[in-house]
Amino acid sequence: MGTPDHGDIVVGLNAVIVTVTNEEPRVLIVQEPDAPSGDVLPFGLFDPIKDRTLEEGLRSWVVQQTDLEVGYVEQLYTFGNSGRDPRERNSGQRFISVGYLALVRDAATATRGTWRSWYEYFPWEDWREGRPGILDAEILPALGSWVEDTPDAYLRAVREERLALAFGVESGAWTEDHVLDRFELLYEAGIVSEAVRDARNDDVTAPGLTPGKPMGFDHRRILATGMGRLRGKIQYRPVIFELMPAEFTLFQLQCAAEGLAGLRLHKQNFRRLVERGGLVEETGRMEASRPGRPAKLFRFRRNVLRERPTPAVTLPRGG
Repeated sequence: MGTPDHGDIVVGLNAVIVTVTNEEPRVLIVQEPDAPSGDVLPFGLFDPIKDRTLEEGLRSWVVQQTDLEVGYVEQLYTFGNSGRDPRERNSGQRFISVGYLALVRDAATATRGTWRSWYEYFPWEDWREGRPGILDAEILPALGSWVEDTPDAYLRAVREERLALAFGVESGAWTEDHVLDRFELLYEAGIVSEAVRDARNDDVTAPGLTPGKPMGFDHRRILATGMGRLRGKIQYRPVIFELMPAEFTLFQLQCAAEGLAGLRLHKQNFRRLVERGGLVEETGRMEASRPGRPAKLFRFRRNVLRERPTPAVTLPRGG
């Protein structure tokens, strides 16, 4: 029996590079003339001859496109949906991409590329000032209509359940790390502009709303994956300190955690949990650049990594 010819497979590498500035989580965006309708993450093709590993290839592409040397890197997911890259239609090749999450401190500068708030692309994910108005004004009515218009009863029930779980429609419970689940629903319902752009027939038209800034290729899906991974991981691993300067105040640490989670935290409970958990230690110095009473400076206590298997920053919600 002969081997079926499935055509060429092209392996790409994508980087969700995150930093936090003044409590605002930002992602690094680069310019790509061939990208359809939207910003793109740093990316490039894996070279099996030159690159010893996928991660080495990724780091090389990031330096080439941004002049930025990234530190902490972890693999996210392999994205291989048919049609994720418009070049497939013309070349017959299948483009898959291995996504990575990279964290850099605010002091890290990229001479090329632009830092943008990730809430430009996901405005419904930012609850720091209360429930986002876009949810009730646009997103939930559109998703509700999509569910109700589903002719098949079983599929309608499945969609209704997914909507309830992803957006907390019935329980009112918002789970901050379900970023990808929410974006996938918006995509399937044709509410985000990428869904219209990716449609393979002329019968699909743009919806009356397109929440959030679009991204080229499937990069908003990759960013959603990175956001969800980071939001979940800060609650069981101390990765947030990869985003902090060497010395910081507890207020700065709380602001960074709130920015990443998109939530306001209970100040006293947050500080008590961080200090009692042995995650930080005092430096003996004070931060006096802000008006008012000087604040103590802390640093990450690295010994905690050897003391406990899963040290983490707990996120107590509150005012």
